Amino acid sequence: MTEHYHITPPAIPSAGVYYFVTDHGIRYEVRFGRKQNDVLSANIVFGVLNEEYDGEEYVLTNKGDVFKVMATVSKIVTLFKEAHPNIRTYEFAGEPAGTEVMAGNIPTKRTKLYMRYAHRIFNQERWKIIPDGNKVTIKKRKGQF
Repeated sequence: MTEHYHITPPAIPSAGVYYFVTDHGIRYEVRFGRKQNDVLSANIVFGVLNEEYDGEEYVLTNKGDVFKVMATVSKIVTLFKEAHPNIRTYEFAGEPAGTEVMAGNIPTKRTKLYMRYAHRIFNQERWKIIPDGNKVTIKKRKGQF
């Protein structure tokens, strides 16, 4: 497993917002948002916070550290999962990168990358990973509640 960056957890665990800074000074935020109609579901969103990227949180930084960034995001998801064992569903989507255009129900490159890491984070005997185009839903299997 690739080492990860130092993680700054939320002061209050239920807040669900984590931060880390790469060796290149890129500041990332990983946020877990609860669904209004289902508090046992969480959306996972992460992106760059640096102003140099003009507020484009999904920018591809091309700093050559994608594996360490994804290892850090994976660690954060694992930490959140351990702190919130009653969450039954997670969702995420990989926004199109650069000139990439979403075509029908075909997942973006980012969604495919995130899927690879989802398989590492979520034990597939306990969790079911359901891709749907650009959106991925991860549900606890029955009997795992």
